[in-house]
Amino acid sequence: MEIIVNLDVMMAIRKVSSKELAKAIGITEANLSLLKRGKVKGVRFETLANICQYLHCQPGDILEFRGDDTEK
Repeated sequence: MEIIVNLDVMMAIRKVSSKELAKAIGITEANLSLLKRGKVKGVRFETLANICQYLHCQPGDILEFRGDDTEK
């Protein structure tokens, strides 16, 4: 099972660049890139809230859970 990060999709829908979003939410472009690629172990709720506020979306629009159907 894994968490899929769809931040790049939401940014494309909203026509927001990485540079613009990083500046607006107060993180580096490098850290935003890591987040977009799912290469982080966690994200602060404050950062997630800032992203959602700027992109006018919900956390579920950005993060998706894909479970393994064989696990019970």
